[in-house]
Amino acid sequence: MPTAQQVPDILSPEFAADPYRAYRLMRESAPLFWHEPTQSYVISRYEDVERVFKDKGGEFTTDNYTWQIEPVHGRTILQLSGREHAVRRALVAPAFRGSDLQEKFLPVIERNSRELIDVFRSTGSADLVADYATRFPVNVIADMLGLDKADHARFHRWYTSVIAFLGNLSGDPEVAAAGERTRVEFAEYMVPIIRERRDDLGDDLLSTLCAAEVDGVRMSDEDIKAFCSLLLAAGGETTDKAIAGIFANLLRHPEQLAAVREDRGLIARAFAETLRYTPPVHMIMRQSAAEVTLSSGVVPAGATVTCLIGAANRDEARYREPDRFDIFRDDLTTTTAFSAAADHLSFALGRHFCVGALLAKAEVEIGVGQLLDAMPDLRLADGAELVEQGVFTRGPQTLPVRFTPVAG
Repeated sequence: MPTAQQVPDILSPEFAADPYRAYRLMRESAPLFWHEPTQSYVISRYEDVERVFKDKGGEFTTDNYTWQIEPVHGRTILQLSGREHAVRRALVAPAFRGSDLQEKFLPVIERNSRELIDVFRSTGSADLVADYATRFPVNVIADMLGLDKADHARFHRWYTSVIAFLGNLSGDPEVAAAGERTRVEFAEYMVPIIRERRDDLGDDLLSTLCAAEVDGVRMSDEDIKAFCSLLLAAGGETTDKAIAGIFANLLRHPEQLAAVREDRGLIARAFAETLRYTPPVHMIMRQSAAEVTLSSGVVPAGATVTCLIGAANRDEARYREPDRFDIFRDDLTTTTAFSAAADHLSFALGRHFCVGALLAKAEVEIGVGQLLDAMPDLRLADGAELVEQGVFTRGPQTLPVRFTPVAG
């Protein structure tokens, strides 16, 4: 097995400063290696990560989620397999596609985006992270669930704690304890609301989940609580960083920003390319069910496998000039980028493909479109730098911009 001695450790400051350089070295010289601190095999090539995610032969499971995510969410759909997974997915998936998404939730998305933009529309300046991206998806999810958006600060604190727990690769005990406290606090908040909603169903997503039934199976209070926890964390963090990432990438490439401003149909292309080029989630873990021979080596049975999405999405063997941001590239298929047939890896693939992908697409298309309407001459604020931060999830922490105010 190749070693990773010449590659910056994934827990090092050097790696955090520029993971893309490290990813390139990994793909070239250590595409599969044992990482002692995380007790996992690390893979970085597109071919290998794609195979793990698609898992056509039952070679890889999410059994590792028992210790990775259950302590903060409870047992979620991500841990299920076989018929149990199929039924649970059938219970929740309809709310995130088709008529429910189009008729019930697009107006929710449009309203929440507009409300946030109205706060800074007339000022001529904004921080697209603090003023918009970190608030927008959480507000949308709370609104969809019929929760009180006045509790936004709590929602944001909870999902930040959850993401910190999931990205706690160094095993910081304080981060772990905070994440586990979040599970208790969220349950104390959410379970009474779920029980009230069962007795008084409305037109919101929480009511839909309470009433959903497939083959005689309904979701328990714990099932719904765990799904809502997952939705807030995964939907908040990823869409937050995707929107910030789109604008960061377009601001670095003004000719592409001009093209998107002129043709809003290109927003989906900009989103797909951002998911490939600067994915919000850089790594996902799976567990091997048997000994598996990948293109880069052998993984023993029962091992944790860290799949480096950020590396695989820039694999030279899969994409031409992978380190170039190009919304017009022809080796990324936009029409399938938000489905299980995607040819990037940022939503995973296979049976655990992100159930909220179309919701994220709708949020991004509406949000980016409304922001461009409000900021027709959007530009980076003087002296501002576009800096990504994060290892497990990654994106701009601040994005100060200026623009000429326009009438709302």
